[in-house]
Amino acid sequence: MMMVRRGLLAWISRVVVLLVLLCCAISVLYMLACTPKGNEEQLGLPRANGPTGKEGYQAALQEWEEQHRNYISSLKRQIAQLKEELQERSEQLRNAQYHASDAAGLGPEPGAPEKTQADLLAFLHSQVDKAEVHAGVKLATEYAAVPFDSFTLQKVYQLEMGLTRHPEEKPVRKDKRDELVEAIESALETLNSPAENSPNQHPYTASDFIEGIYRTEKDKGTLYELTFKGDHKHEFRRLVLFRPFGPIMKVKKEKLNMANTLINIIVPLAKRVDKFRQFMQNFRAANFRNFTFIQLNGEFSRGKGLDVGARFWKGSNVLLFFCDVDIHFTSEFLNTCRLNTQPGKKVFYPVLFSQYNPGIIYGHHDAVPPLEQQLVIKKETGFWRDFGFGMTCQYRSDFINIGGFDLDIKGWGGEDVHLYRKYLHSNLIVVRTPVRGLFHLWHEKRCVDELTPEQYKMCMQSKAMNEASHGQLGMLVFRHEIEAHLRKQKQKSSSKKT
Repeated sequence: MMMVRRGLLAWISRVVVLLVLLCCAISVLYMLACTPKGNEEQLGLPRANGPTGKEGYQAALQEWEEQHRNYISSLKRQIAQLKEELQERSEQLRNAQYHASDAAGLGPEPGAPEKTQADLLAFLHSQVDKAEVHAGVKLATEYAAVPFDSFTLQKVYQLEMGLTRHPEEKPVRKDKRDELVEAIESALETLNSPAENSPNQHPYTASDFIEGIYRTEKDKGTLYELTFKGDHKHEFRRLVLFRPFGPIMKVKKEKLNMANTLINIIVPLAKRVDKFRQFMQNFRAANFRNFTFIQLNGEFSRGKGLDVGARFWKGSNVLLFFCDVDIHFTSEFLNTCRLNTQPGKKVFYPVLFSQYNPGIIYGHHDAVPPLEQQLVIKKETGFWRDFGFGMTCQYRSDFINIGGFDLDIKGWGGEDVHLYRKYLHSNLIVVRTPVRGLFHLWHEKRCVDELTPEQYKMCMQSKAMNEASHGQLGMLVFRHEIEAHLRKQKQKSSSKKT
């Protein structure tokens, strides 16, 4: 009996010891799990036995938890907002496609499922994948690469300039200005998010923006690479953004018959008989037969001449083509004129091709070719006159309603820009595009002695721009060196023969 009791007591002792050891182990594990971690993971939180004590630790811990709760709440709000915007955009896209198809008489496509949010997201991601965001693509030639333009907060540095834009300039067009501002603001929102910034870091502002580059691929979207100042010297923050283009939507389908759309061509004229004779040949070649000559007295005013011609018409609402005597147009252009105008809705301001001096262009030929052979659109033969607004097609009703020309402007120039700006400030659509069937024929520009030195300088610059291309003018400047080189080559060939 005593032996049984001793065995039972020994077994109970061992169990108690094991329980004590187990409790100790659990306590150690609990302490390890609850003790604040050091070094990088501690992130500035004081220890419970540190200089700030237990209260300081609890206050810092509460502050840290509050920051995380606020960040999580902010993320939830952003996610909800993005979902709402995505749903709204998807609904707008579906409605636009449906109404456009319905208005065009196309009706919904049979068997085609509606675009879901997942489809739209997949499409946008595919646009990013197709663009050169993550990797380059193989190109056939050096001319196939799409160049970037660069910009700062004040200036845009661009390659495609035409004749009115400069290699460095402020973004004049509102759409381009708003686009770049939106890209910078989007980048700042990302940089200032709690996920990107530590609690004590200063917020990023527009003054931290250094420069950006962007380019647009017409079938994919616009890529932006924005550079900001970093926390230290020689450190920078780079953000890459992409604005994907959406799928093509059917908006309208219409059948147009222009057989009965008359065009009233109005040409102001003063002392240019030779040019007028050439214009009338072109006039007849375009199948025009009837014309009316209106004689005006007093000082010449292009705006007044056009205004009188527009108001002289007494028939129904007619399409007007304001033209000059040194303009050559084709019958195909007249159809372009008809197709790009609509009373009460659209006016047409074509960009014409301005011819260089044929005497310089064809100086190495035996003779200048006939006019019909000169009307080719090449870099060596002319340029797009994107600073001119004098040639325009618009309905008479729109011209009258907008207020016509400023009749206080005398001589040539100024009245066309004034009218153009009126339309830009109206609700009418202004169609501005280069056209292949409208040419400004070269004529000598005279810079008279009565001009001030500054005006004379500007006149000569304009004359040089209309004379020849950059390369052709360079050949004229260096013609003595070229001739000397040719003479030396000729002498070398002669000496070899002897």
